[in-house]
Amino acid sequence: MSKKYYFIGIKGTGMGPLAQILHDQGNEVLGSDIDTYTYTQAPLEAAGIKILPFDARNVDANQDAIFVKGNAFNNDQIEVARALEIGVTMISYPEAVQEQISQTTSIAIAGAHGKTSTTGLLAHVLKNIAPTSYLIGDGTGRGVPNSQFFVVEADEYRRHFKDYAPDYAILTNIDFDHPDYYTGIEDVTSAFADFANNVKKAIFAWGDDEHLRSLKPSADVYYYGVNPDRDDFVATNIHKSTQGSHFNVVFRGKDLGEFAVPLFGQHGILNALAVIAVSYMEEVDLDLIRQYLLTYQGVKRRFSEKQIADITVIDDYAHHPTEITATLDAARQKYPNKKIIAIFQPHTFSRVIAYKDEFASSLEAADQVYLANIFGSAREQAGTITSKDLGSEISKFGGIIEENDMSLLMPYENAVMVFMGAGDIEKYEFAYEKLLGQLRTDLT
Repeated sequence: MSKKYYFIGIKGTGMGPLAQILHDQGNEVLGSDIDTYTYTQAPLEAAGIKILPFDARNVDANQDAIFVKGNAFNNDQIEVARALEIGVTMISYPEAVQEQISQTTSIAIAGAHGKTSTTGLLAHVLKNIAPTSYLIGDGTGRGVPNSQFFVVEADEYRRHFKDYAPDYAILTNIDFDHPDYYTGIEDVTSAFADFANNVKKAIFAWGDDEHLRSLKPSADVYYYGVNPDRDDFVATNIHKSTQGSHFNVVFRGKDLGEFAVPLFGQHGILNALAVIAVSYMEEVDLDLIRQYLLTYQGVKRRFSEKQIADITVIDDYAHHPTEITATLDAARQKYPNKKIIAIFQPHTFSRVIAYKDEFASSLEAADQVYLANIFGSAREQAGTITSKDLGSEISKFGGIIEENDMSLLMPYENAVMVFMGAGDIEKYEFAYEKLLGQLRTDLT
């Protein structure tokens, strides 16, 4: 029987796809959010899901709905407060996700880095082979009635994933991030341990991560990586090219054959290996896995590319030193003979303070580095560090860019411009692309 759902914060990167899933399953879905346009609202609008501005009167008008509260909101948020006041049915986003997890064979992907890309890759492979619902952290969701699989990205921030109980989990890595919440790597590891303890059947974990190896869950653990002495699923005979990566997979001495992915950087191989491992354990046809790995097009804001005349523009969500290293590594593999220019917007003052040296070191992999001013957050409007402070630690630092002044970036020709960040780096990218397009058109 269909139900009515009202999402408070429907344009969130998790809330949006969950709303799409419930809509696809035949439920009535609507919700509210800020008026500012976000890329996550396009699929909601395409599905005909109504998006309202925040207003307490929305709660009164939809008292018959099940309210889903976004993780970003406290009880004093205008609609949450009204919902609590009049006593409507309200559940949290994690509770709503767990309802989906409990309905089918579920695979949750968690990790400090790489979870969105891995979730997207696994969802792409499985949806082409069997009925599969999925929730990806780039704002993409799909609900299929009577799904065989449910693929879901599990977010560790503020322990949002702590009550998920999936059949399988892929753990890409554990790293210290979100310093506004976690106290250190031990605190992060503890959160992952709690999540791992809820997994029912098996966990697939990156074998080079000692924090992952320290976990002792009750479910079976299979390690994936490139070390035949320590890992269960091993990528061997790796060959990287400007077209992607080829490798063989060996599972405990058994050769599963050759696989190829149109992905770049070592992390792309590891993500694919995790997908192959969990699919193999669910007895998915290996030839079908091979076939659909080759057709993967990526997820939003993860190494997204466009070409403007002789300039390649790459847009990536990288906002942690480990992610910056992976993104620049991928750019080098695909464009070995071009200059790689990094344009990075640091995200939150606490993260920059915690990782100042690591940011500087990871950005040195580019041929030249430009920074935007630090993007704060609702909890951090200001701080004691600036992008200029970070730039002073980078030998290849070229200056601070401004949205209304892209002059620092204009001299480059036949280069790869890598825009990275989790804030509003896209506004700088769009300003650059607009000016670049005008100049290149004028020259022809």
